[in-house]
Amino acid sequence: MPFERDRPASSPPPDRAPGAAAGSLGSAAHEADPVLDQQAGIVTAASAAVSGHGGRAGAHASLPGVLADVPVAVLVIDQKAGSVVYANTAAVELAGNVHLPVDVDTWGASAGLTDLSGAPLASSSGPLSAVAQGRPVSGEAVRLSPRTSTEPERAGAADEFSDQLLWVTGFPLSQAGTEEQLSLVVFLQLDPPEEVDDPDAYLQALRERAVIATDITFTITDPRQPDNPLIWVNPSFTRVTGYEIEEAIGRNCRFLQGPATDPAAVAEIRAGLRARRTVTTTLLNYRKDGTAFWNQLSVSPVFDGAGDLVSFVGVQTDVTERVRVEREREVAFAAEQAARQEAELARAVAEQARTDAERAQREAERAQERLALMAEATSTLIATLDMTELLDRLARMCVPHLADWVYVTLLDEYGGIRDAVARHRDGREADLQEFTSLHVLHLPPMSPSRRSIATSQPVLLPEVTQEILEEAVTSPGARKAFRRLGGSSVLTVPMVARRRTLGAIALVRSSAGQAFTREDLELVEDLTGRAALAMDNVRLYQREHTVADTLQRSLLPVLPEIRGIEAAAHYVSASSAADVGGDFYDLLDLPDGSVGIVVGDVVGHDVAAAAAMGHLRGVLRACVWDAEDPDPGRVLARVDRLVQGLRVAPLATMVYARAIRPSSPGAPWQLHVANAGHPPMLLRAPDGEMRLLEGITGMLVGVATAIERDTVVLEVPPGSTLVAYTDGLIERPGADLDHGIAELRERLAAAPPGAGPRELCDAAVSGGLDHRDDVALIAVRFG
Repeated sequence: MPFERDRPASSPPPDRAPGAAAGSLGSAAHEADPVLDQQAGIVTAASAAVSGHGGRAGAHASLPGVLADVPVAVLVIDQKAGSVVYANTAAVELAGNVHLPVDVDTWGASAGLTDLSGAPLASSSGPLSAVAQGRPVSGEAVRLSPRTSTEPERAGAADEFSDQLLWVTGFPLSQAGTEEQLSLVVFLQLDPPEEVDDPDAYLQALRERAVIATDITFTITDPRQPDNPLIWVNPSFTRVTGYEIEEAIGRNCRFLQGPATDPAAVAEIRAGLRARRTVTTTLLNYRKDGTAFWNQLSVSPVFDGAGDLVSFVGVQTDVTERVRVEREREVAFAAEQAARQEAELARAVAEQARTDAERAQREAERAQERLALMAEATSTLIATLDMTELLDRLARMCVPHLADWVYVTLLDEYGGIRDAVARHRDGREADLQEFTSLHVLHLPPMSPSRRSIATSQPVLLPEVTQEILEEAVTSPGARKAFRRLGGSSVLTVPMVARRRTLGAIALVRSSAGQAFTREDLELVEDLTGRAALAMDNVRLYQREHTVADTLQRSLLPVLPEIRGIEAAAHYVSASSAADVGGDFYDLLDLPDGSVGIVVGDVVGHDVAAAAAMGHLRGVLRACVWDAEDPDPGRVLARVDRLVQGLRVAPLATMVYARAIRPSSPGAPWQLHVANAGHPPMLLRAPDGEMRLLEGITGMLVGVATAIERDTVVLEVPPGSTLVAYTDGLIERPGADLDHGIAELRERLAAAPPGAGPRELCDAAVSGGLDHRDDVALIAVRFG
């Protein structure tokens, strides 16, 4: 209902929203409708909406124009008189030329209405009588039999096939106690089913069909609420406007207005609402989907028994077709032409937008493909540290995505050609090998790859002519191989990383219509830059790995073979850059026949720590080998003084044990042990029992001078195994060293009886390493 109440100056502007159709009258007539229950006294007080609150003239002034041409028969009944006071065109056709007002039974007899069995409708139980008495009829089937009409002319004109089924729906429009009490009745023609399995369900379906079929729209607003919002609409409102009930309730009806709604018609409605009088007009509204329709409506106030305004009721119908016929042809033609021009313009704009969208989509797809290629290149190329594998992966990424075949040239440290990799989409291994051996490994000065290497700039040859080929490829055999491989366009890009040219990549396309472009050049430059950086990382890794390997071989000795001794060692570096660190172990066959066993840990986990460890190990060996006093405590004291005096290492921990051979077979070994802040050694007896050599302590190396360290002497039975280790084996995040030592002790104790040093080393590291610190481990079994 497109009306609105006067708004305060501070209220927001009217809603503007177009709308589209489906709904019915039936909810207004259903006895159990919860909406009607909530609005009791509003829907049933709607006589004023029809009559204009007082006097039959109001009904005659508003209803005929609204209900005259709806496709269903509509009656308005005066409840007090029990008579029909209004009938639209379709209702007149049912009863013939019956002068109004007329009582409901007379009207029904004139129309020839009977119950389903053919008996006349009883005044006490018929649906017309029920509505006349103010009772709603949610749906009842009756029979229209013109042969039984009380009008002779109508009965004589009827034939035996003229009977019809009608569905009657009615509800009161007035509230008890008002001066005029009216009811509305709607007839809908139905076709009887040939066979019904569930009569109750069929009757309910008929009721719903009747409700949905009506074109009459009823709406109720509440002027007592801000902005006079809708508080009830019948389902026909949804069918006509397209707005669901929940989308309409709570909003002012102005949301149906649009840009072409006549302001004068809106002003007329607003004036009628201010004056609290019935207003009937026709104006242009908009459905939810944006389509316009002409709406003829009557808006009437509803007052309660005290005379207070409680609601406005609107009765409206879609009269678009009638208005369209009535409009002047010139205006319609002009509107049609304008609409056609707008449509053409919109079509042109849409076509241009579609073209632009397709172009943008193609560009986006190319950008997406480029990003995907770059992402794949990054993940693929950095996944290997082998140069040959890296070059092969680069070639496989280029063919066939970017070129028909490719060859990559790699330079050595002195700028000479070190290696070359080639790949063709069809294989062609023999031709590639011939071209590589004759040309790629001996690039002439004018070849595109050599020019890219010399200038660090790309070379783009959109077309390879005979002259260019003879100048760029000097070997006749290479030229023949090039022709067999196929080549019409060439693009070469230097591979530069960290201001160093590592080589060049050459891409070749065979088809004459697929020459390389500047866009291809940008893509290949991006790819080549990533490949060059990955190649340089491999080069640096290999160089550092070589250095680390050399250093490791010099710092981690091969355990010597010593009579009466069986030994094994294990080493893991925490450094991710090189397989060396600050932890070390050593086994010495001393000149006096004793055996030296040492494990140490220099602060740090890198090459610098490894170098410091090498110095410390050398100092220790010197002090042990040429010691006037071989006591381990005094040896460590001399090492401490030399380290601090020569500054050969930072802080370090160390444990040193000197094993003295037994004086006779079967006698125990004597073990002299001194400790400089290092984790305690473990001793495994021949029967597998574990012993922690605790209580042997001392200050770290490099802390202070003139520190005397104690030496503890132990007797070790033959077959016992001494295990010395660094703290990387027992440290765990969130746990103390005692817990780590206990776990190591359990792992060693769980080794099988008779397990040798190698098995014990494996058992020691079987619990997993944290890799946050270096690990050095040595196991020595005394025979």
